Amino acid sequence: MTGNEVRKKFLDFFASKGHTIVTSDSLVPKNDPTVLFTTAGMQQFKRQFLGNIDEYTRAASSQKCLRTDDLDEVGKTDFHHTFFEMLGNFSFGDYFKKDAIAWAWEFLTQEMNIPKEKLWVSVYKDDTEAEEIWLNEIGIGQDKLVRLGDKSNFWPANAKEKGPNGPCGPCSEIFYNYGVNKNCKSENCDPDCDCGRFSEVWNLVFTQFNRKEGGALEPLPNKNIDTGMGLERLVAVMQGKKNNYETDLFQPILDAIDRETNAHKDKYTLDFVDKCIVADHIRAIVFGINDGINPSNSGRGYVIKKLIIDATDKMVPLEETGVRLYKIVSVICNIMENHYPELKSQKKQDHISIMIMQIQNSYLTTRKERLPQLIQEINQIVDEESPNDEEIINLLGRLMFKYRDTFGLTESALKEALDKSGTGIQMDECIMGAHEVFNDLMKKQQNQSRASSKMTGDVFT
Repeated sequence: MTGNEVRKKFLDFFASKGHTIVTSDSLVPKNDPTVLFTTAGMQQFKRQFLGNIDEYTRAASSQKCLRTDDLDEVGKTDFHHTFFEMLGNFSFGDYFKKDAIAWAWEFLTQEMNIPKEKLWVSVYKDDTEAEEIWLNEIGIGQDKLVRLGDKSNFWPANAKEKGPNGPCGPCSEIFYNYGVNKNCKSENCDPDCDCGRFSEVWNLVFTQFNRKEGGALEPLPNKNIDTGMGLERLVAVMQGKKNNYETDLFQPILDAIDRETNAHKDKYTLDFVDKCIVADHIRAIVFGINDGINPSNSGRGYVIKKLIIDATDKMVPLEETGVRLYKIVSVICNIMENHYPELKSQKKQDHISIMIMQIQNSYLTTRKERLPQLIQEINQIVDEESPNDEEIINLLGRLMFKYRDTFGLTESALKEALDKSGTGIQMDECIMGAHEVFNDLMKKQQNQSRASSKMTGDVFT
């Protein structure tokens, strides 16, 4: 079953249950200054969740999402992405837990034909209502149900203690069991374990409370359903893959990256993790620019620009300029144009490619000019007789920050400079101390940026 078929089956299934199918919102949230990007399917339904019911009380969508919280995990795990699609069904004061759970189970086990024995579920530790539905009405075995706490199974996480105020509630998650991981060190491996045995496929959020100041939970007069299921994760399950990057949503992109880099394989090779990072980033870049986010030095545009630069650094070694990131744009458009027909436009594809090409060429020029200068400064710091090791580390950290912040050089470029400096300093060795200085400076800058921003990260502010 292809990714396009999985998406269609989901939307068709919930249309048959009386849901209005709503087109994906833009990655730029409309009339919402609280968040930088659309990060979840529920965001475009804020009005409905706050009680402003328009023409429908049931909805379903496949929402484009962009998140940067897990950038460091992209490519290193089987399922983290910057850009992804979230399948979701929503109820605004209409149905509640019983139907949400029953339809989720029906879709996975009957429409998708996933064996019931491969699915586990979690419930919030105090949510006896959801637990009884799973055990008594769905008939899932007690051994495949786990109770989890406020961090894992309450939305927002830890909201009862830490806030924010506003709509919240317990969650019930559905996991696919890939089988025992022999390397797992846990004696009681369950869906809360991060060994990779379990993939969280679907999160069912039961929005039933309004958190008040002081942590009091007031029952909402109209209880809501908000679910989210990563299309990429479900496609991996359906195609018998453990890694999302091995599915038909990514494999053509990885093949295109291979074609671009194979001509230069005598000079360098790209490992699987780096190829996954490039594939992930180029999808986010294409959809970001498609939704009107032009690469720039601030806000949303800065994120897109950073993704272009980071992907460029993975694909292009210092001495090579023949590899072009923008050549992969058409491959992504071919994969996604079935559901996003605007990507069929050659004019649109050319516009996206030109934007990427301009940033890539500018960065390659900057890197070519600045790296020799950085290498020289590294050598000067290390050659000084007076500084002790601590002072050297501090100076290197400040130097790394300067070249990252001022000139936009990536960590990969900084590593390359250290390797070529002739000082014998290894990046890992340097990171231990210099990175601490670097990160402190970065955090100060980010805090200043946040202080001047109206964005709170809380969609219900």
